[in-house]
Amino acid sequence: MYKVFYGLQARPFSKTPDPRFLYFSKSHREAYARLLHAVEEREMILLTGGIGCGKTTLSRALMDELSDNYRIVLLTNPRLSPLEFLQTLALRLGVDAPSLSKAELLEQLGSRLYSLYRQTIHPVLIVDEAQLIPHKDVFDEIRLLTNYQLDDVNLISVVLMGQPELLKRLAHQVYEPLRQRIGIQFVLQPLQPEEVGAYLQQRLQSAGGRTDLFDSEAVQLIAGFSAGIPRRINQLASLALLEGFGRGSARIDASVVSNVAAELDGL
Repeated sequence: MYKVFYGLQARPFSKTPDPRFLYFSKSHREAYARLLHAVEEREMILLTGGIGCGKTTLSRALMDELSDNYRIVLLTNPRLSPLEFLQTLALRLGVDAPSLSKAELLEQLGSRLYSLYRQTIHPVLIVDEAQLIPHKDVFDEIRLLTNYQLDDVNLISVVLMGQPELLKRLAHQVYEPLRQRIGIQFVLQPLQPEEVGAYLQQRLQSAGGRTDLFDSEAVQLIAGFSAGIPRRINQLASLALLEGFGRGSARIDASVVSNVAAELDGL
């Protein structure tokens, strides 16, 4: 409803992880650089961050960046048993009929990974919401993927992404073998208060609209209410545009933001 009123070609604060709207804060830029480096060097990387900080959007941007020489396997719901995990990975990598026998399945995976290597295709496993993995044995299977290697190169890159509780879980002694396989680790931080204005402007510009729809006081309030978490910024900004449209306001001011922030606090 408000798109026409504010001259927007798309919704600038959608909940979907659209990489077109990715804002590279200092923390997001460093996280992205590490993700790209880990994938290119065929290492395992662990990326953690709070709910709504932008981990999934970063992974989508990474997938868009990689060339056709990469085979991406994205797991967004890793609630799998060890055998289900291996079968899913094998199927996504192109194994026609993944075996029900773990021993045979591992042989199939090894053969397929080597075949992809000979075709100069680089497999990348991205596990989103990795804190939801139910079994330690699944983490063991992920660790053992790094055993698929030649003398000088791993045959698959692994990206583990999850919420802060994933770090706490992996800190347990039983996960020491996995931690030793993780080449890069990074904790994604919320936006700094001074970055929120640029974040709003970048998303408005990407949606084809004016970059000055939020006045300075509104931006300050959004920064405070959201604590710099992109998903909360999006919620506040989207509701503020809807409220502003209802009021017929050409710009979003502090009173609009205060009103929608009170609505969100009541949820």
